Amino acid sequence: MATLLGGLGTSHVPSIGMAIDRGVAGTPDWKALFDGYEPAKAWVREQRPDLAIVIFNDHGNSFFLDKVPTFAVGCAEAYAPIDEGFGKPPFPDFEGHRDFSWHLVDTLVESRFDPMICQEIEVDHGIQVPMRLFFGEPGARWPVRVVPIFVNCIQYPIPLPSRCHELGRALRAAIDTWPGDERVVVIGTGGLSHQLQGTRAGFVNPAADRQFLVDIAERPDMLAARSRETYVEMFGSEGAELIMWLVMRGAMNERVVTRHSHYFVPASMTGAGMIVLENAD
Repeated sequence: MATLLGGLGTSHVPSIGMAIDRGVAGTPDWKALFDGYEPAKAWVREQRPDLAIVIFNDHGNSFFLDKVPTFAVGCAEAYAPIDEGFGKPPFPDFEGHRDFSWHLVDTLVESRFDPMICQEIEVDHGIQVPMRLFFGEPGARWPVRVVPIFVNCIQYPIPLPSRCHELGRALRAAIDTWPGDERVVVIGTGGLSHQLQGTRAGFVNPAADRQFLVDIAERPDMLAARSRETYVEMFGSEGAELIMWLVMRGAMNERVVTRHSHYFVPASMTGAGMIVLENAD
């Protein structure tokens, strides 16, 4: 059986990747954000995962508004990082785990989910930034294989928070029934509060962000019971991406321990947060 080492949550702000690429991560504008991830990187090095299941949303790069699946699972041998207009990303493709991906898809169908299956797809900053924040710069290859789970947070109606939490439980069932000995981390991405358009463009809510970092560990059922409208009101239209952290949290035990958390605002008009959770039982 695979071993679930922990659940990680992080924002996936695209400018974080640009700060790394342009060599400004150590400047006053960025240093506090990157310093906050050092304990999480140390935790990852200590735990030595070899499989990362990453929950994120595409941002109009691999899917566009004419065809947006509510949930999709990557079942490819590898995932190329897509060029989002700044040139080819300076790191290698993400190696997939096709066998586990197909096992996951089958488990999801048995759990009454019907995900889109992607056997060939590129991935954007939604996965690129979290992987760099937790694993650092990879050199010739990434130290883990990756299984991407896409969640629609772009084209309304987006899924219910409670449905994302249920998806996490089905994901945990897939991990627990997988016969391999992989050491697994589940990474929920997105948020925290931000809105990029409309009359509230530039909106952030640091108080709600900080409370969310507490509640995702201690009161996930309360977060799952919230309406989608509440997420938009509290965290902004793009801050509703936080429903993807509930997939990660649903894969964890009822009781968890917070090993590390960090908050920084603003990162490109976004409240940026991170958390490292381990199962308490």
